[in-house]
Amino acid sequence: IQIKFVRFALNFVPHTKDSKLFITDTTFENVPVTIYQPKKINPGLRKGLLFLHGGCGTFGSKRLYSAICCYLSRESDSVVVFVDYRLGPEHQHPAQLSDALATTMCFMKHAKDYGVDPNHIILAGDSSGGTLVAMVSQELAKIGNQPKIRAQILIYPFLQRMDFMLPSHFQNQYGPFLTKNMVFHLGLKYLNKECVDIKKLERNAHVPEDMKQKFKKWISADLIPGEFKAQGYNPPMPAPFSKELYEITKLNDKTMQSPIISEDDIIKQLPETYILTCEHDILRDDGLLYKKRLEDIGVPVTWNHLKEGFHGFLTFINSGVFEFSFTRPAVGNIVSFIKGL
Repeated sequence: IQIKFVRFALNFVPHTKDSKLFITDTTFENVPVTIYQPKKINPGLRKGLLFLHGGCGTFGSKRLYSAICCYLSRESDSVVVFVDYRLGPEHQHPAQLSDALATTMCFMKHAKDYGVDPNHIILAGDSSGGTLVAMVSQELAKIGNQPKIRAQILIYPFLQRMDFMLPSHFQNQYGPFLTKNMVFHLGLKYLNKECVDIKKLERNAHVPEDMKQKFKKWISADLIPGEFKAQGYNPPMPAPFSKELYEITKLNDKTMQSPIISEDDIIKQLPETYILTCEHDILRDDGLLYKKRLEDIGVPVTWNHLKEGFHGFLTFINSGVFEFSFTRPAVGNIVSFIKGL
């Protein structure tokens, strides 16, 4: 996968404009952002939604996400902020998290300047953007940030890097759109690292046995409801532990890229959560496991599962013949959630 080619191709995606919105480019803490504000007069303060895009931390642009940002702002009557955070591998992890956290705190601090109620700010993101949303929400819980985030919206998120042998990793390993090979190659590019044996990595050779045992209460195929194993689930034996793979893939903070394994005292502070999962998505089970993790500790969760859905469908909204039949109802469900907060 050539990241430069993907970025080049995305430059040809039409940039969506909307006559009902003010669209402004500016910066929050030196990070480029685009602000979408409804033109119609609102006597009070609106909700604010900060959107973190997907692309495995290596690609993604405001062009690609302008349609969904316009739609969410217009239909939910909210101020939407799109964050153009730094990308890897040029900017190594955790640059993306640093930008996401900085822009979130800046938006919360100056919310009223944009006609936004600081008590009604929502974080939203798709794919690796959903990862960033989960991590930012947890970072804010750690520092006791006030006011608190009102809600988080996770759209087919990547939430753990401990177990690559969940049912969805086998059922959807060939896509559509996101394949198992893409997950590993893009993930390693994001970390600016190379891996010599993907076959061992996909059989969890990067995780020591004691770590597997410690976190299996939160990450395990046994926790996935039986209905999601109906297609068949007969995984091979895990590969023996490889210290080399462990060193290649480890992060200084084990919860980074695996927000599902954060401690209970952090998880229980998280805001009301919306999780969207897709049946035909290799990351489906990450969302299912996080849903259970949050519900078990008492965090309110709204879950929408698309039986026809697949990874990446969100960016096809307003794309004419390329928009799928389930796209607008799915986004409408998100809009309803935002309006109900």
